Amino acid sequence: MASKFEFGRLPAADGVNGWWETLPPPAAVNQFLGNRRFDFAVVGGGITGLCAARRLAELAPEASVALIEADRIGRSTAGRNSGFFVDLPHDISSESYSRSVDADKADVRMQRHGIDYVRSIVRKQNIDCDWRDDGKYHASANKRGKDALEHFASGLKRIGERFEWLDEDAIAKVTGTSFYHGAVFTPGCSTVQPAALMRGLARTMPSNVEVFELSAVRGLEQGASGRVLSFSNGTLTAGKVILCTNAYAATFGENPNGLLPVYTFASLSRRMTPSEIEALGGTNSWALIPADPMGTTVRRLGSDRICIRNHFAFRPGLEVSAADLRKSKHLHQRSFDRRFPMLKDVTLEYTWGGALCLSANSGALFGKTDGGLYQAIGCNGLGLSRGSASGKVIAEYALGLSNEMIRQLLSQPHPRPLPMRPIADVAVSTAIWFKERSAGVEL
Repeated sequence: MASKFEFGRLPAADGVNGWWETLPPPAAVNQFLGNRRFDFAVVGGGITGLCAARRLAELAPEASVALIEADRIGRSTAGRNSGFFVDLPHDISSESYSRSVDADKADVRMQRHGIDYVRSIVRKQNIDCDWRDDGKYHASANKRGKDALEHFASGLKRIGERFEWLDEDAIAKVTGTSFYHGAVFTPGCSTVQPAALMRGLARTMPSNVEVFELSAVRGLEQGASGRVLSFSNGTLTAGKVILCTNAYAATFGENPNGLLPVYTFASLSRRMTPSEIEALGGTNSWALIPADPMGTTVRRLGSDRICIRNHFAFRPGLEVSAADLRKSKHLHQRSFDRRFPMLKDVTLEYTWGGALCLSANSGALFGKTDGGLYQAIGCNGLGLSRGSASGKVIAEYALGLSNEMIRQLLSQPHPRPLPMRPIADVAVSTAIWFKERSAGVEL
């Protein structure tokens, strides 16, 4: 790492985040001002940074910790996902789903490590975020999807994980729709209102953590007495700095690191009326992942809304256009109408985008850089579970601890280098287009 660098990409207003908008107004913002010193600075107020800051405070209660977020916590990427804490390997149609029993079991342990840590905080702090340990459904709508579910089930058998098959009638009793032909239920997934969770985690930080929002780090360099982070209104000097910026760490094109910022999009419906709820039927809360990974994720919420997520777009500049959002809302409405014809008057009230941080080989950046910074970056579509685990563990590593989870995360591959732009732009965008076309009715 160079002795000095700038943070060139910051969160943008990519649509209207329904999770955030349906919450009460947030508390007053604490913005960074002046010239201050902390023992630790954690850059990035998503799930990874929130867990890293808390774990530092738990293990080093005498240390001062600054948690720094460029936006409001819960409004940007970590509060824009679909709220799934996924415990199992995610891409169920991948030929490498069951790479090996040991590798898959290690992934499951890591993801459950993160889920267990956050669940314990939610319970201890009484964070109101609609946390549910109700599992998830992987559902198919065509033969290709059914084949993917068979592959998924085979992988689960190999690693000794519990699951349950549901036929068309059984999944219809859950969802209220006859759209799906069958499903596999796995019990280990937890779901949450993501923006509420992020706010709650920030609000209940230990007393030795100070949280700064709307405080974009503009530069970072080595000073005489520590790392110096520069802001519009001051500087912060820290003994150690942990980067938890996920997709915003991507320097694609200038200094390639193999990270791919890929946007996905979601919409949240208006609240259903009692008659619409009766017309839909099914259970009042469920979470469903499509058999095809490029298909449509659906959640019915206890608040009587439905969340729809689909459509991907490669956006290395980490910003989407009004045209992106219009296209996404159109696709979401089409997907909603296909699944819920009995809800023809239910409109989609909010539509937004959020950046995933992917790599071609599912690699991540974890550990200490050559320049002496610590980093936990790259969740590959499992942001809540992997992010919470890697945030907790990078804090332990920065404090000099050694344990099995640290060794596992240090041993994961780094992101595979990519061709320079514009070659990679064309390749990634073409791959997304082809996979979405192949999803067919699952989209």
